[in-house]
Amino acid sequence: MGRHFFMIKKTTKRICILISKRHIFRLALVIAVIIISYLVFSRPHYPQLFSNMDKVGHLGSFFCLSLLTYLAFKPKWYLLTATLSIYAVFIELVQARLPYRSASVADFIADMAGVFLFYFCLWSYQRYFGATKVVGSP
Repeated sequence: MGRHFFMIKKTTKRICILISKRHIFRLALVIAVIIISYLVFSRPHYPQLFSNMDKVGHLGSFFCLSLLTYLAFKPKWYLLTATLSIYAVFIELVQARLPYRSASVADFIADMAGVFLFYFCLWSYQRYFGATKVVGSP
């Protein structure tokens, strides 16, 4: 029985190594891209509760994409920004071709604002916790 328990424990450890946090974030990123792509390419069936609600959606979506991309891959800031800006331009080009959607420079600006908001939050977080480490260290 001891030998089988050791083999099960060893197998479980290997599975845990294979399923890391980065793998989970990568899966979450793929799911987020699929959901966001569906929402921006489908016919809108939801009411506009306030003006420029779609801009808030663009900002929030790209904030989340930035967060998930950062947690999944830890890319350099310029690679993440370039990749998401290409995706944002792609969205607007496709929307320009759809009869029930329209392309907008303001949407692209809202997308990039989401990326920059993410980096501002990341910078603030790192600055705060970097300060607490310095103050809290002996």
